[in-house]
Amino acid sequence: MLSVQNVTVSFGGETLFNKISFRLGAGDRVGLVGKNGAGKSTLLHLIARDNEPTSGAIATEKNLSIGFLRQDIDFEKGRTVVEEAYQAFEEIKKLEAEMEQINLALASREDYESDSYNQLIISLNDLTERYALIGGYNYQGTTERILQGLGFKTDDFNKKTDTFSGGWRMRIELAKLLLQDHDVLLLDEPTNHLDIESIIWLEDFLTKYRGAVVLVSHDKMFLDHTSNRTIEIVGGRIYDYKKAYSDYMLLRQEIMTQQRAAQKNQAKEIEQTEKLIERFRAKASKAAMAQSLIKKLDKIERIEVDVEDTAAMKLNFPVAQQPGKVVLHVEKVSKRYGAKEVLQEVGLEVERGTKTAFVGQNGQGKSTLAKIIVNEIDYTGKCELGHNVLLGYFAQNQAEYLDGSLTLLETMEEAATDDNRSRVRDMLGAFMFRGEDVEKKVKVLSGGERNRLALCKLLLSPFNVLVMDEPTNHLDIRSKNVLKEALRKFQGTLILISHDRDFLQGLSDRVVEFKNHRLKEYLGDVQFYLEQKKLDSLVDLERVEKVEKKKTGRGEQDYQQQKRLKALKNKQSKLESKIAALEKEIKAIDFELEINYDATIAQPNFFDHYTQKKDNLTVVMEDWEKTTEELMEMES
Repeated sequence: MLSVQNVTVSFGGETLFNKISFRLGAGDRVGLVGKNGAGKSTLLHLIARDNEPTSGAIATEKNLSIGFLRQDIDFEKGRTVVEEAYQAFEEIKKLEAEMEQINLALASREDYESDSYNQLIISLNDLTERYALIGGYNYQGTTERILQGLGFKTDDFNKKTDTFSGGWRMRIELAKLLLQDHDVLLLDEPTNHLDIESIIWLEDFLTKYRGAVVLVSHDKMFLDHTSNRTIEIVGGRIYDYKKAYSDYMLLRQEIMTQQRAAQKNQAKEIEQTEKLIERFRAKASKAAMAQSLIKKLDKIERIEVDVEDTAAMKLNFPVAQQPGKVVLHVEKVSKRYGAKEVLQEVGLEVERGTKTAFVGQNGQGKSTLAKIIVNEIDYTGKCELGHNVLLGYFAQNQAEYLDGSLTLLETMEEAATDDNRSRVRDMLGAFMFRGEDVEKKVKVLSGGERNRLALCKLLLSPFNVLVMDEPTNHLDIRSKNVLKEALRKFQGTLILISHDRDFLQGLSDRVVEFKNHRLKEYLGDVQFYLEQKKLDSLVDLERVEKVEKKKTGRGEQDYQQQKRLKALKNKQSKLESKIAALEKEIKAIDFELEINYDATIAQPNFFDHYTQKKDNLTVVMEDWEKTTEELMEMES
């Protein structure tokens, strides 16, 4: 399908890749991993043919279709969500326009026996066959299913794309990419803007994808669930094994242990041989044997241990002055964005030294409450900080606040105080920005490097209460582990928002669930919270909404009502499928009548068959109307 052959990439005299080679085949789901700046995104751009390698080649099968989820998106203003998603079906939309044009021409003509009229009928037939072949009759339903899988509600479909945040627009772009059915999918950090439910949906989609997938992700659990092969970039080389990430890491460590043992044994053998050579050289009678041993030594292929990049940032969150016992008091806080209510009279109290995790679906108000706590947005109600509280805040898009025109050193010096300005180089070094790296412009950094710089900059100001909103976005797995350990050891108060299931484990002693404009607290870590909900994962929590209503004590009547509501929705869906199928069959018969009337009506029992289908459609339509009316009454 696709072959990378001896590819080398150099920038300004530095080699990023050195003669790397691998092949992609259908069904390969590759997790592309490596530290920030190792070249993962660069490799995706090479495969997508955005850039050319310094040497080597990338060969593909003829007409191979490659789809690339890029970080920069540009939508045409004025389109709705569903209209933008339909842009994935370029050929289908073109055929629809051509078919509509021909139908309009046919409706305005009466020269039914002319050659030109007959030619229009032939053209329409050809277009209709092609339209059906490429999925013209079901692309709208497929689009809606994928949009819903990525978190959009039906009410969102007809909203303008420019009313959504960058994260939600990225979801639309991902939906378009998945709808295009490419031979190769290139995904760069696809989970960064997804909540847990959408991440699980995407995992399921990718495991069933018929083509090849290459994905860059720093979500270890996502990689384990989606990939069947791992390619790691280390020091310009690649290590390629047909294993998911965690299994690959175990296997690689085993191989390196074996290599070290073999290398040690070989070193002993070489040392003994060299001693024999030295001894035999001194004796004329043993000179021939010495030469033989020298030739044998020259032929030995030296065992090398795979390169392992163990570099990691050094992170420690020092606590400033001791605050009072209660560091945060939230009372009857509400927040609206226009007509949309996000929080409704919520309350929360946070005590000194606690670690609190905010969980819930996107749009439920987690980031909104974080911004209220740090006094970044207006709200109604009361939000008070305790005595001697010094806030540290890491926003979800913290890296975007960095000035791309500044160097790393200038960025730090600009934010430094007189007390710590002399230490900024050492601080940058601790975050793996050493030597000439500090003179780089921020705009040339990768997403993970920007996040590391933003974390480093955060440490310039003292704090004893730390609010972090999705701090792991773009961080490589090793850096995430360092951050997790630093947060675990942090002696201050932590409020953490994250959708990274692996990262959350063990980092909190209290969980606050955001749902339906309200907060619900669970005293314990995330694992305890899941056990209380009797769930295996956070996504199950987001799926179980209707069952909870039976358990809230509203009574059997309420439960039966919910059960009836579900049955009506299922019935409505089945009736809509029947209506669509019958309309399609009747439309096909109408088309046959139009192009070949005499032969069509000559079929046995034609009119009985035709009339029966129309009668069936009428009956199903009436049933659908009754079901819909009953459903609307119950929902209101």
